[in-house]
Amino acid sequence: MRQLRKAYLEITNVCNLRCDFCPGTRREPGFLSPENFQVLAAKLRPHTAYLYLHLMGEPLLHPQLEEILKRARSLDFKVMITTNGTLLEKRGELLCSSPTVEKVSISLHSFEGNEGKGLEDYLNSCVRFALKASAAGKRCALRLWNLDGTDTQGANCLNGPILARLKDAFPGPWKVGRRGTTLAPRIFLEWGEKFLWPDLSAPEEDRPAFCYGLRDQVGILWDGTVVPCCLDHEGDIPLGSLYQQTLEDILRTPRAQAIYNGFSKRKATEMLCRRCGFVNRFKR
Repeated sequence: MRQLRKAYLEITNVCNLRCDFCPGTRREPGFLSPENFQVLAAKLRPHTAYLYLHLMGEPLLHPQLEEILKRARSLDFKVMITTNGTLLEKRGELLCSSPTVEKVSISLHSFEGNEGKGLEDYLNSCVRFALKASAAGKRCALRLWNLDGTDTQGANCLNGPILARLKDAFPGPWKVGRRGTTLAPRIFLEWGEKFLWPDLSAPEEDRPAFCYGLRDQVGILWDGTVVPCCLDHEGDIPLGSLYQQTLEDILRTPRAQAIYNGFSKRKATEMLCRRCGFVNRFKR
């Protein structure tokens, strides 16, 4: 039975923001019920202990998030949450008190989708949550775009004020590491490089390609569709239904095997993968 480092289980594809860097999705909006979460998560558990509750959408919008976390706990998952941070005042206590939540990542660059209103209140809320999460033994990652230049417009244009607020909240000394900067115990600043999401309408690139999709991760959309990775936001590479099949059987299908073996030879067999900007990271 193939072991994966992580699985992305989308509990909703609905979001309360519309950010420029996020492609969104044209799929039918929906929320995964706790009962169906139990079915899908139980099928994932033999393959990984790490469960990420997103692919598209804002997981803190889910009205039954508490019950979902309880069911994840019953399956002994280590749960990772990625959020835009706008709902932390309402759902932060739940995340801090849940035994199954191990890490919360806050995409501070998501504030660009809020049209720049109330930045100070937003950052104060994120800082308060980070401190509470750290005190509760959780890891909290604060994410920012910046590797494509500090003067970039859009999601990068507020980096200066955001960093100034973080300096006030966490005076340091900051410890710079290979994968991020430690601001305080269990609180990290993670820099990210903007990339082009895969899109079938984008130009195809003829180049060697490698991806960890199906190698260390797999994605499951809220309707049970299995996709190779967390960037297949439209479900353009449906490999099967986790309701009707086991993950092991899905990973053995000719299409899944072709994807896996193709990347072993540095070749993208799928049209979508040949139109993905993220794979450029693996060329370094």
